[in-house]
Amino acid sequence: MSLRNTLASATALSLVMGAGAFAEEITVATVNNADMIVMQELAPQWEEATGNTINWVVLEENVLRQRTTQDISTNGGSFDIMFIGAYETPIWGANGWLEPLNDFADDESYDLDDIFQLVRNGLSDTDGNLYAVPLYSETSFTYYRTDVFDEKGIAVPEGQPTYEEFKEMAAAAHDPDNGIYGTCQRGKAGWGENMAFVGTMANAFGARWFDMEWQPQLDSQEWNNAITYYVDLMQNYGPPGSSSNGHNENRALFKDGKCATWVDATSAATDVKNPDTSSVADVTDFFKAPQQVTDKGTGWFWSWALAIPASSQKKDVAKDFLKWATSKEYFELVGETKGWVAVPSGTRQSVEEDPRRLEAAPFAATIVDAILSVDPADPTAEPVPYTGVQFVAIPEFQGIGNYVGQQVAAALAGQQSVEEALANSQQFAVREMTKAGYIK
Repeated sequence: MSLRNTLASATALSLVMGAGAFAEEITVATVNNADMIVMQELAPQWEEATGNTINWVVLEENVLRQRTTQDISTNGGSFDIMFIGAYETPIWGANGWLEPLNDFADDESYDLDDIFQLVRNGLSDTDGNLYAVPLYSETSFTYYRTDVFDEKGIAVPEGQPTYEEFKEMAAAAHDPDNGIYGTCQRGKAGWGENMAFVGTMANAFGARWFDMEWQPQLDSQEWNNAITYYVDLMQNYGPPGSSSNGHNENRALFKDGKCATWVDATSAATDVKNPDTSSVADVTDFFKAPQQVTDKGTGWFWSWALAIPASSQKKDVAKDFLKWATSKEYFELVGETKGWVAVPSGTRQSVEEDPRRLEAAPFAATIVDAILSVDPADPTAEPVPYTGVQFVAIPEFQGIGNYVGQQVAAALAGQQSVEEALANSQQFAVREMTKAGYIK
């Protein structure tokens, strides 16, 4: 489809406004990452086609979660659209806080079935009600510098390495005198920041958040092994100040050639492999996120998606924007204006099978295979009563995950021992789960 046809389709999507309708301004709360920035750059085309305007509220990831959670739980009505994820969507939808989007299935031009079922399921409640539509979806895998591995004589694993093998790679690649650190991993506190990586690493070490009776397991030997490994890895082979680095900071470091390895979101590959935005685009490749005692839950599952708060007074306009911003036509627009390597990944089957996408991003099929291999219903070596890989799909997890993230960050910064961090985390989790009635 040509760019002219893409714009025509965008206009057609917007005819629901009707001739002579009053223009509206909608307020969109969004995270400050590359795919969202591209959307802001392209959104004036929707504004021009519809006559509506957008007030963008762009926030750092942790702050976005705080602001949107507070607003939606109090029926604040500050936002008409929120960028939220696969954790919040089913919970908030079941609470009646989000506008259902089931009618998107009736729009043949939108083609909801083109979105991978795993992704749709992750943005729906247990009854199958859809409450958000995805911009991109992801799991995690390992980015590595092929030039550094070649120079240092580091063997690239054929399959999935263990974390102990990964540490050996990071140690061999570590060359701070020349500005290259062995590895860059998330250290900034937050359930969706450091705990996204730490949670999947803990899974690999055989840990779990709760046993089958909902008793917290944070003071277990498995958690201790995982966090001890993490602190040692980052203190010896990571950049200074790692406890302040989240996804965006590490992405910038990696693109600037400062990191030899990085375990993080597959969605970042469209940015890291883009020569217009990355200095290491031609010398970056991938292998699976490491395992250790198990390969269960070693790669997370996540979608960044758009949802409409039930408190919005402009739901029709908001829905129109959602249809435009997650449509086949939007992905086409990104491909034609920003390059097909920059198209958001892991969401639509037609996009991932498009020859232009595959030519520009040969790694795209690897990303899709990795995403579809994740099983949120079976995330750990030992049985658990919850679903979710890097998070636990209960409302209480946000507070617990944030607290544990703070404790782990403090251990990484050398402010307390691993044992103290996990003892504090266990005590907090027991109190919260008791208060919530999970523990009798």
